[in-house]
Amino acid sequence: MLAKFKSLFGAQDMTVGKPLKCLLLFSIPLLIGNVAQLLYSTVDSIVVGRYIGDAALSAIGVTSPILNLFLVLFIAIGSGVMVMVSQYFGAREYDNLKNSIGNSITLIAAVSVVLTALGLTCARWMLRVTAVPPESFEMSYSYLFICFAGVAGNGFYNIMSGVLRGMGESVFPLLVLLGTTVLNIILDILFVAGLHMGIAGAALATVIGQSLSAVVCLLKVVLSRTHFTLTWKSLKLRREVVGTICRLGIPNGLAQAIMWFSTIVVQRLNNTMGYMVTASITAMMRVDSFALIPGTTFNMSSSTFTGQNVGAGRMDRVKKGCYTTFGMCLVVSGVMVTLMLLFGKWMIGMFTTTQEVIELGYSFILIMIPAYFIMAIGQSFGGVIRGAGDAMGPMWISLITQTVVRIPTAYLIAHFTRSEAYPHGDPHSTFYALLFAIIINASATLLYFRYGPWKTKGLTAKAKQAQQAEA
Repeated sequence: MLAKFKSLFGAQDMTVGKPLKCLLLFSIPLLIGNVAQLLYSTVDSIVVGRYIGDAALSAIGVTSPILNLFLVLFIAIGSGVMVMVSQYFGAREYDNLKNSIGNSITLIAAVSVVLTALGLTCARWMLRVTAVPPESFEMSYSYLFICFAGVAGNGFYNIMSGVLRGMGESVFPLLVLLGTTVLNIILDILFVAGLHMGIAGAALATVIGQSLSAVVCLLKVVLSRTHFTLTWKSLKLRREVVGTICRLGIPNGLAQAIMWFSTIVVQRLNNTMGYMVTASITAMMRVDSFALIPGTTFNMSSSTFTGQNVGAGRMDRVKKGCYTTFGMCLVVSGVMVTLMLLFGKWMIGMFTTTQEVIELGYSFILIMIPAYFIMAIGQSFGGVIRGAGDAMGPMWISLITQTVVRIPTAYLIAHFTRSEAYPHGDPHSTFYALLFAIIINASATLLYFRYGPWKTKGLTAKAKQAQQAEA
């Protein structure tokens, strides 16, 4: 019994055993962890909306796409390293595993310095470019400035927890996240409601929680002795390691950058409709984030499972794992959608007492209901493609759906729905455009899964042998 308990805190080998059992053991802590991570931004929004007002709630919402756009460098490093870690772990190539992790730590430190400098310099300019409502502008700037000042905590936590998950270890990051989420809630209430620090207090609470998570996960990786021992030598950047991280990670980082850039462009359209509309969207998106958890969770699960099995040359297990993940994602998405339909208005009401904001936000949810099931396709099958080491296919799919489909569709619908009540267009137009883009994305991902070259992208010797045998 003690051995089983200890095994929860160690790496999980997903190249053996039934795929369903492997994926459940890995996904359940990850699912809970993703819920906990969302509580960071959700609690910020609830406390700010309730104690400061709708303009402050709007301020948090308009900063999110800008902050996430700057964080794509972390996403690029993290996605590249996670694929390398999962494949090298599955192949038992521990020297390559150690060097990949060591180089990622050095890269995060360097990128953190660059992003902090850029973010602090460009924050006010970015808010002007996106036409942030004047009622929210200064509060948006305060929130964004503090988040950029503490951006290193965000980067180190997300990438180091990704390293742990790449080795199949999902319970430890969960426990860290649960602890710091409780801390964040306490600090939010203390800083905003108790000390009356305003929106800056919410930002500071988030930065402190993320930084503590980062320190704990970094120590876990650095002090690990089970499969590798990090040394100063492994921290030294190596051209071949950095090159592989970039080759695997930059396309995914670009895909995320494209997504957040398109969100900013669409956000500009929303911002012209006034802070009441952006407050409604902010509240809805916080609720919407919980419905997106199944896709995010099972994308990570599918990617890790695929990476380990591709690395070990077990291509026979990859498709089994993919269809298992897809089924799990559909089931959990169904539960989330049911909860949103039943309690959506009440959930939005946690952020604001303004009835107009609640009704408008719930109408956005109703448009997005089909999207939560359709996204299960893109996330599950896309996770397999990325886990196998193919980053270019998903990048091109994202580029097309976000820039060619989503942005023009949003502006066209808004143009043709202008009215006296909404002179800049119906606020629902951006959600109809998003739903259409999600349908195109899922269709393209399925086609690429069926006909794309993702099976030939393995990094390890075992993966290459399996590919040659299959050919």
